[in-house]
Amino acid sequence: MADAAPQRLRLADCTTLRLGGPAASVVDATIEEDLVDAVAKADENGEPLLLVAGGSNLVVADDGFPGTVVRVRTTGVSVEEDTCGGAMVTVAAGEPWDGLVATAVDREWVGVEALSGIPGSVGATPIQNVGAYGQEVSETIASVRCWDRVARTVKTIAAGDCGFGYRTSRFKQNPQRFVVLSATFQFRLGDLAAPVKYAELARTLGVEQGGRPPMREVREAVLGLRRGKGMVLDAADHDTWSAGSFFTNPFLTPEQIGRLPAGAPRWEQPDGTTKTSAAWLIERAGFSKGYGTGRVSLSTKHTLALTNRGRASTEDLLALAEEVQRGVHDRFGIWLVNEPVLVGCELPGP
Repeated sequence: MADAAPQRLRLADCTTLRLGGPAASVVDATIEEDLVDAVAKADENGEPLLLVAGGSNLVVADDGFPGTVVRVRTTGVSVEEDTCGGAMVTVAAGEPWDGLVATAVDREWVGVEALSGIPGSVGATPIQNVGAYGQEVSETIASVRCWDRVARTVKTIAAGDCGFGYRTSRFKQNPQRFVVLSATFQFRLGDLAAPVKYAELARTLGVEQGGRPPMREVREAVLGLRRGKGMVLDAADHDTWSAGSFFTNPFLTPEQIGRLPAGAPRWEQPDGTTKTSAAWLIERAGFSKGYGTGRVSLSTKHTLALTNRGRASTEDLLALAEEVQRGVHDRFGIWLVNEPVLVGCELPGP
């Protein structure tokens, strides 16, 4: 009797949204050489390629992915530390991000403590220029080591050449070219956190903005805030079956900001634009916490997260995302942009 055909990997099992159909083929890369080889082989064969590590920023189509999925499982942390210059820490792409943050707090490496509790891998953080509670990874990244799929060589790209911006980078802008292999961080040493920039975090800690409480207190405060918003993974809590914040905060022209109500949040930017709050826009457009169907909804804790309530499809999720986009646009003339990467699916433009 012939053996049954192996069951194909469902990408729903690899993403925090728990959505996505099967992968045509899968490669697990546990060392850097295997990661480079898998990518190079897929490129040589002309196969579509999808890299998956923590899966916390992916929305994958119900039909799945018709090419090679490479699961990034590389590990390793290398430290060069001295009391004068700080610590240079090189971390493999597959290492869990929050594990690095916890280590940084324990080792008194300053600068990522406010990024506690964020799911996903280290390799994903420079791509998105991950940020939260007043910190961004670009503030501590010294360089990013990549496989250049066009030049077919390994490159080390200095932070100043990474094109970091709000939730973006050179790597995100050119997603078919670079594969992050590792990131090197430059940390100052000390037991006090970097100055607290974010008002909500400062209030929680009982300090003024710009204050420097102990790093461990900042980490615990951030974890508490994130849990309260359903932003720390918990299999039993469907509010965490999400891709985090689904929409980025929009940057508005003076004309656009002039059309907003007087009470709308405003943060003026050096380039003359003004940032406002996507969550505020969503709520004022009539979408409250928990809005949705029995299959998908906005989080019951935070309107910026779209969640899988347990029986959802990607099609369900995208329908809700489009409804929110159109509702905000109809009310304020602003088209919200998705933060997660859409794989094999899309949302309409304005």
